[in-house]
Amino acid sequence: MWLPLLVVLGIIYLFRWYRQSLILKKVRDKYVFITGCDSGFGNLLAKQLDRRGMKVLAACLTEVGAENLKKETSKNIQTVILDVTDSQSVIAAVTWVSSVVKDEGLWGLVNNAGTGIPSCNNEWLTKDDFFKIINVNLLGVVDVTLNLLPLIRKARGRVVNVTSVAGRITTCGGGYCMSKYGVESFSDSLRREMHPFGVKVCIIECGYYSTQENSPKLIKESIRHYWKKASEEVQKAYGLEYYGKFYVFTDILSKFQSTKLSRVVDCMEHALTAVHPWTRYSAGWDAKFLVSLSYLPTVVLDFVLTIGRPKPTQAI
Repeated sequence: MWLPLLVVLGIIYLFRWYRQSLILKKVRDKYVFITGCDSGFGNLLAKQLDRRGMKVLAACLTEVGAENLKKETSKNIQTVILDVTDSQSVIAAVTWVSSVVKDEGLWGLVNNAGTGIPSCNNEWLTKDDFFKIINVNLLGVVDVTLNLLPLIRKARGRVVNVTSVAGRITTCGGGYCMSKYGVESFSDSLRREMHPFGVKVCIIECGYYSTQENSPKLIKESIRHYWKKASEEVQKAYGLEYYGKFYVFTDILSKFQSTKLSRVVDCMEHALTAVHPWTRYSAGWDAKFLVSLSYLPTVVLDFVLTIGRPKPTQAI
């Protein structure tokens, strides 16, 4: 009884595996523009694509980041300074890209630049604190993408947006999860709009990774900073004991961060080079596990995500 079903499922699995294993033949001739190449995923992707012989246009936030990348890659890689929160910087970078790719167009755009700070209790933050992270992670993605779309349409290329499982399941306060939800929404609408033009839009949903922008040290310093900046009334409501326990709780969680950044980078490369890229990539088993949690009933999910969290003084 079960044998025919297993055979059918096996055939479907093999077909999907074969379809996703098909790689474009002339990837060495294609231009790819990557944001946030100073460190982390963007830096590793630029090096990996450079080794494959692709024409990498790497955008770095700092001159130091650009120089260091040049030292570790071939002479074929080209860099530009880009602050995704500055529209003038974005326009200047787009003009430079246009002068490089000319009539060939831009095959790939990887929106990788992002930040995870600040991520703590909402009540400790201000509107400006939310805006800082949304401006980088969401509005920066929108600005860069909209300005480069004419070049991408010309090449019938790819847009690869780096989000997070935090764009499917809210794991912390602050603007980080909000920004990732926004990128997911932007990517979905863009994918449908670009489909008639032959442009594919892919989403990379990362798990909990330790990068320079999301290091345990920076996270702990951020919590300390925003706790001290919170109003006296808020500090009284939460209590110093809560702050101490929350600090320790966050420190324990940071120890579960993965350092295997290649899992994410390999997904980015597949999205750029596969004949049939996935629409969504869950990079790593932790990402797949957290995405599965998002289908739980809200009351169950809330319980799971608050296990071990301390309670504020006035809530006890």
